[in-house]
Amino acid sequence: MNAADRSKKQRRLRLGVGFTILTLVVSACGTGGAQDSLSPASERARNIDGLFTITLVIAAVVFVLVQGAIIYTAIKFRRKKGEEPKPVKQIHGNTKLEIAWTIAPALILAGLAVPTVQTIFENAEEPVNAVEITVTGHQWWWEYEYTDLGVVTANEMHIPVGQDIALTLTADAGDVIHSFWVPRLSGKRDVVPGHVNTLTISADEPGLFLGQCAEFCGLSHANMRLRVYAHEPAEFDAWVQSQLAAAAVPADTDDSLRAEGWELFINKGCSACHGINGTEAEGGGLNPGPNLTHFGQRDTFAGALFDSNTENLSAWLANPSEMKSMEPDLNRGMPNLGLSDEEIAALVAFLQGLE
Repeated sequence: MNAADRSKKQRRLRLGVGFTILTLVVSACGTGGAQDSLSPASERARNIDGLFTITLVIAAVVFVLVQGAIIYTAIKFRRKKGEEPKPVKQIHGNTKLEIAWTIAPALILAGLAVPTVQTIFENAEEPVNAVEITVTGHQWWWEYEYTDLGVVTANEMHIPVGQDIALTLTADAGDVIHSFWVPRLSGKRDVVPGHVNTLTISADEPGLFLGQCAEFCGLSHANMRLRVYAHEPAEFDAWVQSQLAAAAVPADTDDSLRAEGWELFINKGCSACHGINGTEAEGGGLNPGPNLTHFGQRDTFAGALFDSNTENLSAWLANPSEMKSMEPDLNRGMPNLGLSDEEIAALVAFLQGLE
């Protein structure tokens, strides 16, 4: 290899190393640590974080020892300028060495298995006096049914602080595998069609905790997000009572824009997929979308992807698939209903009024 080729190779190497370092730095730049599994906010999440720390320390020690031995060997036994190559002593068939480098990693893994198994059993303990929620994964949104409270909502889960939340995870038989994950509250758990899994989460402090589907599930996998709001117990009870209240549907004598939107909701086929409890739209058809009974209380929609404001709702009703990849022919998303601007304005007013 001539000098020019060596120089070119070195430049490519430096460029590759620089790009790798830049990628690592950029990937470490967060926006508040909302999905930071290294910032646990529950006992189970801390168990996982503690196990990660132990594993990281052991891996770092092994890395330093191995790389140190490599560097030492490379420097100590390098061929000096002008020195003739020396024959290398072969260690193939050295029984003592082969036993040593087989036993050493086996002992490390056996030692690591102890805290791993301990963490698994601790996180699998049955919750006591828990709020029970059935979580159903759809393409591409989450449905939450509070089993003992009679509340059904979508994408935005509300929980009380300091209390275990027992999740029953399932998916429709015709759906695909999803994975429920709120990094700061617990680990991941697959949501498998026709199969029931369980997961316990909790929060030590009030706040918003973001999560998402962690299993590739189709076109909008990355857009299948979720939000968990942790409230003080009194605030959570107030939220439950608001969800149990009757839907704010306009009266028949109302001639407002909201009343026009309610009529469009029924006549345009929206009620074939979306249910509104306590009204003629209750039920939501055979392939329901999210329950909209108290849609006006939600901060987001469409798999917690968009803020629930007039601009986003209008764009969504005008052309849903333009905002979020879907497969409407397979009942995997909302179809374009060909609404006029006036109809969209009326429907937006109706939806925002569903407090």
